[in-house]
Amino acid sequence: MPKAIDFHVHVPREPGLPPSRFQEAMDKYFKSAPGPKSADEMAAAYEELDMMAIIFDINTQSISGEPSSSNDYVAGIVKKYPDRFIGFATVDPWTGKLAIAELERNVKELGLKGLKLHPNEQEFFPNDRRFYPIYEKCAELKIPLLFHSGHAGTGAGMPGGGGIKLKYSAPIPYVDDVAADFPELTIIMAHPGWPWQEEQIAVALHKPNTYIDLSGWSPKYFPPSLIQFSNTLLQDKVLFGSDYPAITPQRWLKDFEAASFKDEVRPKILLENAKKLLGL
Repeated sequence: MPKAIDFHVHVPREPGLPPSRFQEAMDKYFKSAPGPKSADEMAAAYEELDMMAIIFDINTQSISGEPSSSNDYVAGIVKKYPDRFIGFATVDPWTGKLAIAELERNVKELGLKGLKLHPNEQEFFPNDRRFYPIYEKCAELKIPLLFHSGHAGTGAGMPGGGGIKLKYSAPIPYVDDVAADFPELTIIMAHPGWPWQEEQIAVALHKPNTYIDLSGWSPKYFPPSLIQFSNTLLQDKVLFGSDYPAITPQRWLKDFEAASFKDEVRPKILLENAKKLLGL
């Protein structure tokens, strides 16, 4: 097994696609260096760290008009580097039955192991019942669903936030409703859920099928309540994630070492909780 599983990694832009209009603002917001130029460069970084990573992109085409990196591209990276990467699918939730068919293809034919949705970028409330058939398919396929939650780095600092609306990513009521209506579905809330951190903790405490990935923030900025519950009642339900390339795993791990997590909890966050969730 690897030393850790990074649960939140964005793939380099698929060759031939234009750069995202959000990329420059994202780099400025996270103060990040340029990301990997290729999947091979990304794989080399995780090889050096002796880590695995969950990789994906986000399909926002109905809202933004921008093409995303394809699920076939993500699956191709996994096929080339099976000891480093586990692929999650992305679908455009506004495409209805086409999204469900694409998800089924991604899992059954491409071997992808989960689904990533971003309510802010895809402009939908997770508890809108129009999207429940997607969750039903996830439950049927026995794959986890990763929802963005809390503040969004996408669009931060751009005029009007680049059109991104934060309201879609509040854990209560939106993710909480889905977790209640689909108790058999494993749901991961991506990122510390600021400014709804206490709500996110409440959902994870209340719903056995929900988890939190700790990506997108340096651990030195984690609210005290998040560290407190990660050390205690949520120690089996929190997952290491970097949000690479916005935050590198090296930076995240350096700040994690300095944060006040219990020694016996650290291996759970870095590896054991993800292994159990993914059935590895």
